[in-house]
Amino acid sequence: MSISGIGTRSALTVQSFVEMRRQLDDLQRQLGTGKRSDTYAGLGLDRGLAVGLRSRLSALEAFESSITHVDVRINLAQTALGRLADIGRTVKSAAFQSSNISGTGTTIAQTTAYASLNEMLGLLNTQAGDRYIFSGREAEQPSVASLEHIMDGDGARAGFKQIVSERKQADLGTLGRGRMVITAPTATSVQVAEEAPPTVFGFKLSSINTTLANSTVTGPAGAPPAMSVDFTGLPNAGENVQFRFTLPDGSNELITLTATTSATPGPNEFTIGVDAITTAGNLQTALTDSIETLANTSLVAASAVVAADNFFNGTPQRVSGPPATATALIAGTPANTVSWYTGENGIDPARSTATARVDTSITISYGMRANEEGIRWMVQNVAAMAAVTYAPGDPDATARSAALHARIGSNLGVPVGIQAIEDIETELAGAQHTLQNAADRHRQTKSTLAGMMEKIEGVSNEQVAAEIMALQVRLQASLQTTSLLYQTSLVNFL
Repeated sequence: MSISGIGTRSALTVQSFVEMRRQLDDLQRQLGTGKRSDTYAGLGLDRGLAVGLRSRLSALEAFESSITHVDVRINLAQTALGRLADIGRTVKSAAFQSSNISGTGTTIAQTTAYASLNEMLGLLNTQAGDRYIFSGREAEQPSVASLEHIMDGDGARAGFKQIVSERKQADLGTLGRGRMVITAPTATSVQVAEEAPPTVFGFKLSSINTTLANSTVTGPAGAPPAMSVDFTGLPNAGENVQFRFTLPDGSNELITLTATTSATPGPNEFTIGVDAITTAGNLQTALTDSIETLANTSLVAASAVVAADNFFNGTPQRVSGPPATATALIAGTPANTVSWYTGENGIDPARSTATARVDTSITISYGMRANEEGIRWMVQNVAAMAAVTYAPGDPDATARSAALHARIGSNLGVPVGIQAIEDIETELAGAQHTLQNAADRHRQTKSTLAGMMEKIEGVSNEQVAAEIMALQVRLQASLQTTSLLYQTSLVNFL
């Protein structure tokens, strides 16, 4: 009698044990990780959907990272812009206060303006990480130069104070009369004319009006433009003639000269003489004095305001040639003039210098340049206030400072048509609103997609635990059965 071998059955039994052990290991992995499979192949028919959902989740995470980064930069910019606006209001308030001049040749408002300008430049060099947020596309480059270089120059390169000085000399002219030529074409007339050849500097004639009896006024007319008063007799006391001038900053100033019988006329008065010739001579003297006073006060103040625009608004513009006799401006060069703005200087809108995609079809623009009109307007007016000084004993100093303060105070109120810092803040606030809406959508979408992924990739811990228990029972029963079979012998069989 023969007994067959058990080799084949043993191999099948071992294979069955190995398979159950593999199943047990996989179930234990599922219980530990909460995932149905560690490969997409193990997900079956849902693997394509899982790949797509995972890709979408990765895209949302990238958008969220971009949103976080951009939001930090915009928040820093909004903080800086808010402080710039506050500084502007502070300097404006100081400008409308007393214009008394201290022993150092400055007013309290000017001292405030100089300190404020230093803070403004510091704010414009604000960094987010290692990037300057007001430098446009050249974010690695500081946005503005230092206060010392801007105001006082850098070696051979002229700073703002030199530009102000040159422009002042050019506007005053050689005689300090704002480029006005005062003559007597006839014995009974007085004429005021612009310089020839024509110049961009000094006063420009606007109009002339009179209530003087026995007189005729003409102009402005001719080349160069001129306006005149011609006496045919004597005027009456209290009657006047008005000369209106346009200043370099576009403002207008009026000189009113009143006829008087006093032999010692006061400011803006002229004495009625014994005849038309004497009266014309007295009017010419009074007009000359008044124009010189106006030139040393309002004209110098207007000149500083225009010099600020020449220096800060685009390529610096300088007086061409000897200032007192120059007739035009010329562009400064990097070799002879400091540039206050040192960032990227493109012609496209500042906001377009930095963009970020925050959703599949949504891109926001949040770039900034320190030389944007709203920021630059604030900087140049504060700088104009800070740059002017007054010599001790100057009789026109108080009136000059008052004229400058009035102009700066008005400009810092931001005239209609000029971009305000608040306009920039509003644009950035719109970008932040878009960011917030996108972030909210992404959070909701991620929550939905994560739920779907959980259904595809996840497992029920309770179900896995039950399967483990069932498999352990099966495995234990199989092992016990196999053990009994392997105890079979010829003795037991017989």
